[in-house]
Amino acid sequence: MIIWINGAFGAGKTSAARELIDLIPNSTFYDPELVGAGLSRLLPPKRLAEVTDFQDLPIWRRLVVDTAAALLTEVGGVLVVPMTLLRQEYRDEIFGGLAARRIPVRHVLLDLDETILRVRVAEREEHEGDPDASERVREWAYAHIEPYRTARDWIRREAYAVDTDALTVRETAERIADAVRSGAAGPCDIVQTPEPGAETVAAGVLLFDEQDRVLLVDPTYKPGWEFPGGVVEKGEAPARAGVREVAEEIGVRLEKVPRLLVVDWEPPRPPGFGGLRMLFDGGRLTGEVTLPGAELRDWRFVGEAEAAGMLPPARYERLRWALRARERGTVLNLEAGKPV
Repeated sequence: MIIWINGAFGAGKTSAARELIDLIPNSTFYDPELVGAGLSRLLPPKRLAEVTDFQDLPIWRRLVVDTAAALLTEVGGVLVVPMTLLRQEYRDEIFGGLAARRIPVRHVLLDLDETILRVRVAEREEHEGDPDASERVREWAYAHIEPYRTARDWIRREAYAVDTDALTVRETAERIADAVRSGAAGPCDIVQTPEPGAETVAAGVLLFDEQDRVLLVDPTYKPGWEFPGGVVEKGEAPARAGVREVAEEIGVRLEKVPRLLVVDWEPPRPPGFGGLRMLFDGGRLTGEVTLPGAELRDWRFVGEAEAAGMLPPARYERLRWALRARERGTVLNLEAGKPV
């Protein structure tokens, strides 16, 4: 299990986390900032100059998950993680990656009045004997108060919030421990997609509106937009898997088995294993779209040009050729997104 302590920079997450490991049996302190510090020594300066925050590096988000999984394999028990996560898509990617490894996350927010937060930031001394370094840390924290204010609503909707205005660090840790023990701070409601261990077969279904725009969905468990669909289960026909996924993800029951448009072989790209990706034509959508589970955050009908800016390049190529196959009434065989 992971107890993820979120909050503004300067909210006291690290101090509360260190107190918490004394209150939660068999718990280990894990600071993802160490992953960022390591990357600052490993990555070329040119790559580091492209981002202003190491959280914007996909490798950081991936390593945060991989390191957490490795730590739990090594020491077991509970990881206490003090880390600010203000971008919902990064939270989705990291928590989704943990869920894929069957690691439940208890998300806790340390919330406090902005005036008190500013006072605490002003009093911080991060680098004893180096006032310039401490001032840079304070400036960083001040600069992120507004982004925290913007993100606060979605974090409070999801996380167990502890209002720390009048609490000491120890009292804050005790509140978190009590909430975890009682179940008040329960596991995040996020889909647990198994991590593939070999090549997979996946089936996606294209659904269209009256203007022939295609439906895309925004999963909570990985970054980027996608088609409704998922991995074909053992012994399951791909088209039937697509029908099942459409019903599970958007609450629409297709009356007919969808027609195959493309079969695309996706080559392995570590850490991914690749496999066969199929797209089917689910026809015009007449039913109401709902988001019945925790898998999806949003859905949208888009034209081909708009989809180009929303889908990863490989996924967009698959869509582009599927639309050509639909126009021609044929089936296309692709390798890495190219007809063969």
